[in-house]
Amino acid sequence: MYLEKRPKIYHKQIMNNNFKIEKLEVFVLKDRDTLGEYAAKRAAEKIKQIASEKTAVNIIFAAAPSQNEFLECLLADTTIPWGHINAFHMDEYLGLSAGAPQSFGSFLNERLFSHVPFKSVNLINGHTEDVESECMRYTSLLQNFLPDIVFMGIGENTHLAFNDPPVADFKDPETIKKVTLDEACRQQQVNDGCFQSLNEVPRYALTLTIPALMQASYIFCMVPGKLKAGAIAHTLSEPISERYPSTILRTHENAILFVDQESYTI
Repeated sequence: MYLEKRPKIYHKQIMNNNFKIEKLEVFVLKDRDTLGEYAAKRAAEKIKQIASEKTAVNIIFAAAPSQNEFLECLLADTTIPWGHINAFHMDEYLGLSAGAPQSFGSFLNERLFSHVPFKSVNLINGHTEDVESECMRYTSLLQNFLPDIVFMGIGENTHLAFNDPPVADFKDPETIKKVTLDEACRQQQVNDGCFQSLNEVPRYALTLTIPALMQASYIFCMVPGKLKAGAIAHTLSEPISERYPSTILRTHENAILFVDQESYTI
């Protein structure tokens, strides 16, 4: 268990809708559209900076409705050097039928990957019959292409990727692993409109682990909407522990959290 630690700087100390909780920088925007636009602007600046310093930029993308406005604005930015970006994603259901729209790979292909000429797109194979081999394959990819940036959200139960509280491990030795999704996580997929009922939501998935995400040089975390208000309160106020996985963001040297007035209600 990660050593529990309470924040030194509290969320009520806010100036111009921008403040810090320990190392985590937080921006409170007025609505989802403004959040997506501003986060995409900051992300594009960082992509271009890294591209000017390296031959390639390695980025891990989240796939969730919370990312829609951000991805739309990012896609609209014609100054981004897409041809320099190696793209990855952070989790995938196991057992969905091929081409299922709920697949995270399908989500990102539809909204981003199929629209611009990436240097490479590297998807997790959720249809594999050999989970161990797939984990080894993706681990090798991420070891060869160490992530520069992660674009992520936070789940209603404070998960990062599919690291739900029961399986989150801040010192996980793995890069990617098979997990059992807890009920709160599966219910979120219904709340997001991805599935019509809880019974339709897969029980298993592959996910990048907390250390795999945290090793990125920069993290941009976009979390709009009233359904995420509780998760944001926990992220900013609770002790740092696997009970609330997203609290680990407060330890990262270059993490930014973007919320709107619905998700930030403290």
